[in-house]
Amino acid sequence: QVQLVESGGGLVQAGDSLRLSCAASGRTFSFYSMAWFRQAPGKEREFVAAISWSGSRIDYADSVKGRFIISRDNAKMTVYLRMNSLKPEDTAVYYCAAPQKPTAWGLTREAYNYWGQGTQVTVSS
Repeated sequence: QVQLVESGGGLVQAGDSLRLSCAASGRTFSFYSMAWFRQAPGKEREFVAAISWSGSRIDYADSVKGRFIISRDNAKMTVYLRMNSLKPEDTAVYYCAAPQKPTAWGLTREAYNYWGQGTQVTVSS
């Protein structure tokens, strides 16, 4: 069983930065891709960013490209999401996610089997 615990959310002003962390446990972290999703009130959960096990492959949603940076530290079994130039429309609960299979890669919810409890990010204008 995989456990994912997010942290680092909070209330910030537009233009500020935040760094989210997701600590994983329960299996060998370094063999699996990881991803961040977010869900705003009344909206579907949407893809934000994904990173391969080695960090050599990274994808971002168009809405965050150029502002957000995903990274990972396999020794610490942690994936990060650095969020710069935050906008009010970035307000959401942010979730990290992991797939069941080492070879899995995807930009949709269906590609991931394990989810954290989420961390709230609120950006005021």
